[in-house]
Amino acid sequence: MAYPLLESPIGDIYLYDGSIISSDSSEAVALREPSDEVTYYETLRVKAGIPLFFEDHLSRLVKSVSGIENFDFDPDYIKSQSMYFISEYDSEFDGSLRVILTKSHLLIHAVEVGIPTQENWDEGINTLTLQWERVDPNLKVFRGDYKQAVANRFDDTNSHGKPYELVLLDNDCKLYEGSKSNLFVVKGNTVYSAPDDKILIGITRNRVMRALEDTNAEFKIGMFTLDELKNDREAAVFVSSTPFDILPVRYIDDVEFDFKTNALLMKIMSSYQAFVDEYIANAKYK
Repeated sequence: MAYPLLESPIGDIYLYDGSIISSDSSEAVALREPSDEVTYYETLRVKAGIPLFFEDHLSRLVKSVSGIENFDFDPDYIKSQSMYFISEYDSEFDGSLRVILTKSHLLIHAVEVGIPTQENWDEGINTLTLQWERVDPNLKVFRGDYKQAVANRFDDTNSHGKPYELVLLDNDCKLYEGSKSNLFVVKGNTVYSAPDDKILIGITRNRVMRALEDTNAEFKIGMFTLDELKNDREAAVFVSSTPFDILPVRYIDDVEFDFKTNALLMKIMSSYQAFVDEYIANAKYK
């Protein structure tokens, strides 16, 4: 299914094939038309003008390309072009950056991705389930059928309103991943996640794993149905992604989770934030 290279952009300028273009230019208009090219992408969280964990994003981009078309490109060039775009757009940019790569084009722009509010962190997020088995989850490419299914489900509501995120169910109705995030379940001193071959190995997820070590939490591979979790009043759920960092989940459909009393989850969130602060400090020093 063909899909446009330009999706949910914000701002007045984009960087396209090495040149700054206006958002109302003929080039930008053309980028909104569906393209048949295989489209690889990374979405980076930018704080104070610093793209977080850029090296990991580039490594994943290399893996995605090598898994399908295996053409040559220069990751260092993509990084330098991204920094150039940020300098032109806003040197203190705080938001999300989208890098889109095809065999013949490179597009970089600020993107409208829901950056969490303080209330999201304090009160937790509302989610809905979507039954969908992802194809090649570790290759990050645009897939039109999946994106349409996700968009349709985001238009639905539960008794708590519209969802902030979706939780995907596999064919056995096990919760395994967010639509744009990794999913974790906390039970006692153990944190569970789906097997690597079912999920996109998120950049933030790697730091979450370090945070688990830092807090002496036990990690296990495991998935649960919603019915199994709703009968465990001590279970907590959180998601992680580049735009979200770590977000506690309060509702999945109409099942409520009391994350505020989960001391381990609070420690994991604090440990992860320390990694972010350290990365920004080192990047600014360089």
